[in-house]
Amino acid sequence: MARVRVTWVRSTINRSSRHERTIRALGLKRLQHTVEHELTPQIQGMINQVNYLVSVEPVRES
Repeated sequence: MARVRVTWVRSTINRSSRHERTIRALGLKRLQHTVEHELTPQIQGMINQVNYLVSVEPVRES
């Protein structure tokens, strides 16, 4: 399964509380924080919901 690196790049001030909760559910704690996840359909849906707040890049398998 593919892995992705998700970085929180934009603030959630004046954003929907649902989007704030999605950011937290992805494991992001503060701006510029980065986490890695397996790219499951659930994670992909969460990323799609807050795509304007995060940066996503694939992780190279070595």
